[in-house]
Amino acid sequence: MTATDTSTGSLRDHFLIASPYLADPRFHGTVIYLCEHSADGALGLVLNRPLDIPLGEILEQLDLAGGELDEPVMEGGPVQPQRGFVLHSPGTRWQHSVSVSEQVALTTSRDILEAIGQGQGPDSYLVALGYSGWGEGQLESELASNSWLVCRADAEILFSTAWQDRYAAVLDLMGIDLAQLSESIGHA
Repeated sequence: MTATDTSTGSLRDHFLIASPYLADPRFHGTVIYLCEHSADGALGLVLNRPLDIPLGEILEQLDLAGGELDEPVMEGGPVQPQRGFVLHSPGTRWQHSVSVSEQVALTTSRDILEAIGQGQGPDSYLVALGYSGWGEGQLESELASNSWLVCRADAEILFSTAWQDRYAAVLDLMGIDLAQLSESIGHA
């Protein structure tokens, strides 16, 4: 994964909102945070679909401290559902970290989970299993068919808004009333 300059048309550090007209039921009602977007494709994490397993249980399965943590773990997407991703506030650099923006980093290494379990992790974080991925030109094609609405991401929504309120919060950020969406509306 590489950091891509947003001046090149990249949608990195943007939210995708599934349009009511998106044909794929796996993404109905979802908010996705795009961690990467380039000519080669895109990678994002679903922010509002929790799994039935709390973070503490995952930490216990990995023989790490923090089994008492009752925070939700998001279903990041259908690709590699056993792989973990941590979106977090910047600061400490972990073994496999990449800066997504000035306010958000992405880490895929065990060391961040160990720190979180010990109460020494980043100030703000979100843990997901799996990711949402698009091949070359696939996301652009879906955007052209009005499958997604797009806006610049907001770290407050990402880290401080309850998962069940993120969809409405992003729509509000975009100035959109869900009841007024029509099939002719595309991305912002």
